[in-house]
Amino acid sequence: MGQVSASSSIAISADPQRALEAIADYETMRPRILSPHYSDYKVIEGGKGAGTVAEWTLKAAEKRTRNVHAVVTVSDSMVTERDSNSTMVNTWTVTPDGAGSQVTLRTSWKGAGGVAGIFEGIFAPLGLKKIQAEVLGNLQRELA
Repeated sequence: MGQVSASSSIAISADPQRALEAIADYETMRPRILSPHYSDYKVIEGGKGAGTVAEWTLKAAEKRTRNVHAVVTVSDSMVTERDSNSTMVNTWTVTPDGAGSQVTLRTSWKGAGGVAGIFEGIFAPLGLKKIQAEVLGNLQRELA
């Protein structure tokens, strides 16, 4: 069982603090930036920043869905979502980039073993990067 990850980045015009606040806003901003791959989104606890708990279903592929129960932590430049239902972790990192920010979304998890794990390690990141790019593009649009 190996570590599987996918990572995507985008430059946005918002300053790092504004970008981080938007990413950590699970009440208003998050529903606006999610792609159609996400459904059943709801905030269970909190809603802004550390301590927020949110749930959603992610349909990563035609036959692959994941029910996520995310617990959120926030640091100076990072928002981390740990799924209580699996080993999946989403890490949003915001760094200064000229007058704006560079936002990177990285998703990682412990993959399956054997042949299934080999295919997962090859194909899952490709599909996930497309989903990440759409979500990051939506964030960019919202903060423009």
